[in-house]
Amino acid sequence: MTAFPPGKNSLNEYGFHFVSHLSRHESVGEVIVFADETPEGPPAPLPGVTAVVSWRFNAMSNLFRLCRAVRREKPDAVLFNLQFATFADTKVAGGLGLLAPALTRLLRTPTGVILHNLADNVDMQDAGFAGSAVMARVMKLAGRALTRALLLANYVALTIPRYVEFVRSSYKARNVLLSPHGSFEEIAVPSFAVPDGPRTILAFGKWGTYKTVDVLIDAYRMLRERGGDDLRLVIAGTDSPNAKGYLASVAEANPDLEGLEFTGYVAEEDVARIFGGAAVVAFPYTSTTGSSGVLHQAGEYGRAAVLPRIGDLVDIIEEEGFAGEYFEPGDPESLAAALSSVLDDESRRDALGRQNFAAATGIPMSEVVHWHVIHLQRILARRSS
Repeated sequence: MTAFPPGKNSLNEYGFHFVSHLSRHESVGEVIVFADETPEGPPAPLPGVTAVVSWRFNAMSNLFRLCRAVRREKPDAVLFNLQFATFADTKVAGGLGLLAPALTRLLRTPTGVILHNLADNVDMQDAGFAGSAVMARVMKLAGRALTRALLLANYVALTIPRYVEFVRSSYKARNVLLSPHGSFEEIAVPSFAVPDGPRTILAFGKWGTYKTVDVLIDAYRMLRERGGDDLRLVIAGTDSPNAKGYLASVAEANPDLEGLEFTGYVAEEDVARIFGGAAVVAFPYTSTTGSSGVLHQAGEYGRAAVLPRIGDLVDIIEEEGFAGEYFEPGDPESLAAALSSVLDDESRRDALGRQNFAAATGIPMSEVVHWHVIHLQRILARRSS
């Protein structure tokens, strides 16, 4: 169960690559994707994959539609690819959808969950889920309740070691496991050099809540005023579901800024070009919700990163083997200095790009898929014994 291209919902790219490798696994006869219904059209076809459109973002009926589809298709096991806003940007619809793993297990279907973030580690106000401190506290309590519901699955796989330790200690869970994020593709070693032409600063994501580009634009203006006429700033991606219209407002506020480009949604076939054309990838975040898929993509293409010094984000990044130049969140002067230290120092930029490539490609997606297949096979074997 996952968001899936051509839809643009969160984790769609991870879902696509995971399913692609799963369908080629020697122990898998057929993959059924319980995919999202999207305005972009039906799920992208893949050999050996049957797509069943069975949920829609923000729909109140997702829990029942998904469980009905699972009962109809009768898969041997179900694996959910989730983060806390997978099903909705509204509280009730989002919470109901997250009950699906518990219900599929109650229906006696072996159930696994790949969970990409934890409610305990999300700043609810900054991420756009709560408008006040009181509501943030209520949302945090609701998030803990939903985490307990997710833990009713046969197993829950987290991609960050400290998250596994936290859930084991805080929730007394014995079925939470560490599963690496995995690299999307087994790709050749990229060029670590800066492409010819303007030196491009790339920012990639869903923008408007805890990911905003205002401070990056201010830093970019500073660099241009200091002689960076050969610089270009590319902001790739779309608005966050919680901040519709954000990027349009940013574009309207900066009509005179030379070299500023908004790409809109980046299709899968264009990802390599976007990252390959960058000199550095910037992460102008004010908080974090977990492991960054964009950082993994930047690493796969050998790009250096400029990252915010937020809470335990630095430790999380470095636990995964990544490295970057750090800046103080919300401070354009600090961000400009971090960007300069990477853009103007070829050896530093090269070293960061190579380390991030090693971190991103150390464990290919095929191995991550194999890990999940083994765990699901063990559950099936225990049921039949």
